[in-house]
Amino acid sequence: MNSAQQMPATEHVSAEVVVELESCATQDAHAVFSALRTSFSSDRAADDVPEEVAGPGSTVWTSTFDVSERKAAAEPRRLTAPVLVSLQGGYWAVDELCKGLESAFAVHILGTAAGDQEKEVELRLETR
Repeated sequence: MNSAQQMPATEHVSAEVVVELESCATQDAHAVFSALRTSFSSDRAADDVPEEVAGPGSTVWTSTFDVSERKAAAEPRRLTAPVLVSLQGGYWAVDELCKGLESAFAVHILGTAAGDQEKEVELRLETR
């Protein structure tokens, strides 16, 4: 097979991004996840609201979003405090999810870690 006959790039690119929120208020986790569900498909139902778990340690909320098709831009959402978010997925997918967050929040990139096929991005979200 010559280079002109290679499979389309979209077949090599994962459109899923794992989103983790840690040490934030339950209502802030709900605001972030509901904003993302407005724009992208999720592995969680729309009525799946984050709940605090009793016990030692911090609560981590995780959801996976498919960014292959953007549904709509999320309206700005209010947060009670800045929220730290970790995104992990393919380069294109993580960039698309970041763009989706920008319609709802002020997004600050705190750091990135790049691999061969995926990258991880640490963000701080604030009310716009």
